[in-house]
Amino acid sequence: MSTSTHRTRMLVAAALTAATLTLTACNSGEGVKDEGASAGSASTAAPTASSTSSGKASGGTSTGAGQTDTVGSTSGGSTGGAAGSSGTTGSTGSSGSTGSTGSSGSNDPGPTRTACSPATTRTAATEVTRPLNHLLLTVTNTGSKNCNLTGYPAVRFGEAQSVPPAFEDSKPQAVVTLAPGESGYASVLLSAADGSGSNGYTAKSLAVYFNTSANTAAHPSLPAKGVHVDDSIGVSYWQSTMADALAW
Repeated sequence: MSTSTHRTRMLVAAALTAATLTLTACNSGEGVKDEGASAGSASTAAPTASSTSSGKASGGTSTGAGQTDTVGSTSGGSTGGAAGSSGTTGSTGSSGSTGSTGSSGSNDPGPTRTACSPATTRTAATEVTRPLNHLLLTVTNTGSKNCNLTGYPAVRFGEAQSVPPAFEDSKPQAVVTLAPGESGYASVLLSAADGSGSNGYTAKSLAVYFNTSANTAAHPSLPAKGVHVDDSIGVSYWQSTMADALAW
């Protein structure tokens, strides 16, 4: 091999070597860039990690919020407790209502009310001019306690075996209660005003039972001449006023 040829080969080899080194250097540069990109990714990952840390911090804040919520719940519980306390107060109010039951017991004090009887009353029978053929019965409480006149009087004239019926429309809305000294009234229709009644007779005695279930009777006096009675006879319920009694 000639010297020139050898040099040529050496130059070619050197050129190739230089090219190879240059390429390697370029590749190394790109590698650095790639590594830089990887480092950039790492940097990106780092913020992500930072974000994660921030997330944890936020999580911590959330935990703090959760704690705040827990405290809020605790406060709510306290409020619930306060509501419970109010409920207890309501219960106390119920106790107050129970106390009002005692007030119903306050209805007990006062005069005892019993049925009026001939033993504690005075009974009078008065013949009136208006309305015609009527007798007014007056019962006055002579006792020391209130008494009630219930229903209507059962009256017997002379030897009569039956008692006259009551005018049902005269029934009052409430029982007639007589305080000591007060009077109650009832009227007796003795006979038909137009003379249409039958089986008439003159009665000179009268027995008054204060109601149809009474066992004892009062015996008020009748006019000396007696009173004329026929089948038209009827009585009113006991009334609080004379006017109400004579309306029947």
